[in-house]
Amino acid sequence: MFRHNTLRYAVLIFLAGAALFQALTAGYFGLEILTEILVLAILVLALDIVAGFGGMVSLCHGALAGVGAYAYALLSAKAGIAPPVAMAGAVAVTGAAGWIIGAVCSRSHGIYFIMATLAFGQMAYSYVFEAPVFGGDDGLGGIERLDLSLIGLDLNDSRTFALFCLALLGAVYGAAVLILRSGLGRSLSGVMHNEQRMRALGLTVWRVKADVFGLSGMIAGLAGVLAAQHVMFISPGLLGWTVSGEALVVVILGGLGTLVGPLVGAAAFVVLKHELSAVTTYWHLVVGVILIAVVISRANGIFGWVEARWGARIERRVADATRKQQPGEVARDA
Repeated sequence: MFRHNTLRYAVLIFLAGAALFQALTAGYFGLEILTEILVLAILVLALDIVAGFGGMVSLCHGALAGVGAYAYALLSAKAGIAPPVAMAGAVAVTGAAGWIIGAVCSRSHGIYFIMATLAFGQMAYSYVFEAPVFGGDDGLGGIERLDLSLIGLDLNDSRTFALFCLALLGAVYGAAVLILRSGLGRSLSGVMHNEQRMRALGLTVWRVKADVFGLSGMIAGLAGVLAAQHVMFISPGLLGWTVSGEALVVVILGGLGTLVGPLVGAAAFVVLKHELSAVTTYWHLVVGVILIAVVISRANGIFGWVEARWGARIERRVADATRKQQPGEVARDA
């Protein structure tokens, strides 16, 4: 079962404090970068749930985010539905799409699962790219943000929208923790470690995978809706496999199966992208070298490396304390 330790709480508090400080003090460009980090963090949390805790490495989560973005755009801009209702509908549609993908791919494993999810993502991309209702390769514009003026919030203001995204990220993180600590989350962990045994115990494995993939799809859909509201424009590129691949890179860079790690990875990736792109157009090469170094070092990402060192330090302290106590115990026994 997923648990927090002192280090994870400390990193969460640090990240939340840094994001809040940035949201309250940064200028327009800083707020845009912060919002990009927050939206990406929601997407990679969705991916970490299935990949890190279920062993289902997905290359369709970018497409799921795209489904959420397009569903919101069609419901709000085309159908004229109120943005809050359109947002809820888009998340529900994406969750249903994720459930179907999870159910269809549930019997495949490893590279076959990855390729099956990639195929779903590419099918969605091709359909959206060709269909006139989605605007084709021209995309869709005129997307509105939520109207929260009744409670005194103007989401058209960049600072307010960044704080809104931060609040939603906190809610999504809490929901992810509840999912992983629930019976469904424990079943998912059992399936990842020994699927045959869980099936022998009477667990409906495909249903567990489908349910978790559906919940993950809802979170990815929320990320897509926020991305659409952030830019107020969407294009088929949002459903491309490169978006899913980028999300997977972020999860690996931060720390697979930690929940906290992907948040660290999202912040590091976006900051690196903007800082390096100002220096060279080949910033992907630098990020690739860093990722290769992380994989070769066998560390579970940036946060995984720090957590391993933290755990080793605690073990040394416990061992030292035990050795210091032993002579005193021997003297008392004598």
